[in-house]
Amino acid sequence: MTPIGDCDSHPANMCGSVPILAIHRPIKEPIEMNKTMKWSVGVVASAVIAGLFFWLGTRQGTNNPAAGSTAAPGAATPGKGPAGPPPTAVDAARVKIAPLAKTISAVGSLRSDETVIVRPEVSGRIVEIGFAEGQRVAKGTVVLRLDQSVQRAEMRQAEANVALAKSRIERSRDLHAKGFISSQALDDAESAFKVAGASAELAAARLTKLDIKAPFSGIAGLRLVSIGDYVREGQDIVNLEEIDPLKVDFRVPEIFLKQISTGQTLQVNLDAIPNTAFAGRVLAINPLIDANGRAVVIRAVIKNTDSRLRPGMFARVKLITNELQEGLTIPEQALIPVGDDFFVFKISDGRALRTRIDIGQRITGSVEVTRGLAKDDVVVTAGQPKIRDGVTVKIATLDGNAAQPVPQQAADANKPPAPPQAAVPAAGVADKTVSPKKL
Repeated sequence: MTPIGDCDSHPANMCGSVPILAIHRPIKEPIEMNKTMKWSVGVVASAVIAGLFFWLGTRQGTNNPAAGSTAAPGAATPGKGPAGPPPTAVDAARVKIAPLAKTISAVGSLRSDETVIVRPEVSGRIVEIGFAEGQRVAKGTVVLRLDQSVQRAEMRQAEANVALAKSRIERSRDLHAKGFISSQALDDAESAFKVAGASAELAAARLTKLDIKAPFSGIAGLRLVSIGDYVREGQDIVNLEEIDPLKVDFRVPEIFLKQISTGQTLQVNLDAIPNTAFAGRVLAINPLIDANGRAVVIRAVIKNTDSRLRPGMFARVKLITNELQEGLTIPEQALIPVGDDFFVFKISDGRALRTRIDIGQRITGSVEVTRGLAKDDVVVTAGQPKIRDGVTVKIATLDGNAAQPVPQQAADANKPPAPPQAAVPAAGVADKTVSPKKL
């Protein structure tokens, strides 16, 4: 490279500009780059030192018990998260094993204890209806009355004939006693009296047929006629049902014939009334086995004092035999029905876990559990509305008895050992840190 100031060896037009710029640029750029690098290094060092101060201060505050003791009540403990709500007190019970009777499941239908369709025996025009639809009707109540004008006239005529025949026979007896008439004439008078009496009874019977009465007490259905209608003999008028008690007819396979007998108890569940079991007993067993399905037809009876049940309902029957077997049971109040499923809150490690179960037969105050629980599991029996899945709970009573609190020493012994704490930095660490200005 040509030294600065040596212009004799270059053309005159290039000596004053281009060669000088080419020589000065390599000298200025390193100076500017050194200043920029120094400024960047200073900024980065300041940031690193500030972060170091912040980390040391955080570590010292965390590991200093005295600093933590001045925290406000209810504040979150560093490193442990916010304090949770206190455990919810609930009543609980253990899953127990109890002897349960073996059951035979079947389906059937409810039937009225007595049922009839009211029909007239004679033709006529309706003049009176003596019942309200859907209301109870007492035995002997006139539910329907037909026009009786013609029959009453015939009745009066028959009564008049009886009176005439009676007077004739009395005169005939007097004349026969005096010898004025023969025995044949007396016999004719007596026969005429009997015929007149029979005609009167026939007229009275025809008149009685025009009043249609309830054959038993029950609930009237929906009538199919109105006042003024002309009905014929045998025409349907209204159905009458006696629904307390009710009968339930169901079938079981013939292989269970030896296990069933009259008087056995059963439980009836209805889809129309869920979560409710109705008790009943076997009333009769049909001696004829159905050849088509090889099934035994059984008729049972159940009470219906509140009239909740209705004839024709679909019924699920569990016939309880005399054979016993053991099964898991829980109190009935522990069940949480959700649609067709059943759930319970099972307590595990101090938490309430929502668990789905399958149930079997129900007994007084308890229900059989066929799946979802094991022996000695603990389930919540009271307080379910206050808890949800996974919350911590405290057992107030267990199997009806007050729960025993855990002694403090035993509780401390069961606690896991606390993790070792990191060493607290010395108080003078911050003083020994390099200042940013020294960089």
